[in-house]
Amino acid sequence: MRIYLMTDLEGVAGVIDFENWCRPESRYYELAKEFLTEEVNAAVEGFFAGGATHVTVADGHGPGAISPKLLDPRVELLRGWPRGWPLELDGSYDAVAWVGQHAKAGSEFAHLAHTQSFRYLDLSVNGVSIGEFGQLAFCAGELGVRCIFGAGDEAFTKEARELVPGIETVSVKRGLTPGKGDECTAEEYMRRNYAAVHLSPKEACRRIREGAERAVRRAISEDFGLVRMDPPYERVTKFRPYEGQPWPTLSVESHPESFAALMNMPYDPKPTT
Repeated sequence: MRIYLMTDLEGVAGVIDFENWCRPESRYYELAKEFLTEEVNAAVEGFFAGGATHVTVADGHGPGAISPKLLDPRVELLRGWPRGWPLELDGSYDAVAWVGQHAKAGSEFAHLAHTQSFRYLDLSVNGVSIGEFGQLAFCAGELGVRCIFGAGDEAFTKEARELVPGIETVSVKRGLTPGKGDECTAEEYMRRNYAAVHLSPKEACRRIREGAERAVRRAISEDFGLVRMDPPYERVTKFRPYEGQPWPTLSVESHPESFAALMNMPYDPKPTT
């Protein structure tokens, strides 16, 4: 079984906030990368124990957040997607998994929730609200690749289970902030969802390793994890006010055949009325 493992940083246990942990200039950025890579290694260990034969680790955090020095030597590391979506995923893979994933913009009780950036208020396709997880999940479905495992904050795991019935999930922290935060500007929303309760990094890795092994064993014997959306496709994206753009904007695009092609279309935001 060949597995494509997408990673991000904001959904990792012990990554406390965006300003101090998630940027290259942040004072704890190298420690955050270490925490993520340890969670990835735990998932990889579980995948191989469950029967996987190959794992590609995709470094999906904006400026990069995998430590190649610490990464399990059995995997390949992918960074950069010259053709855009589906981010170098193809039909040679049997399954997609996620580690360090955060919930989509507007999620209640989430930690560091956003979609691509903190500017997004919501992104939906054919009326289905999705975040970064959903975008890749539907691209995978278009290729016939199943989604079998996801680790991140509790709000993300709820989002994943609602979108992909049967997916194996592991929660490593839970956000404490109620409400969606739709009233916030991008700058305000970035700092809105900092309150959370975290597992220790070691306990998070233990649970991820166990969950990853379960996911592969289940995927070998059970039929789950394929999520599809029928064409044509329409993407509607609502953007928050942000510095230099003091009003909400809306962008609408459509594609007759391909979900991935729709994701690659540029945005054309216009002021909402």
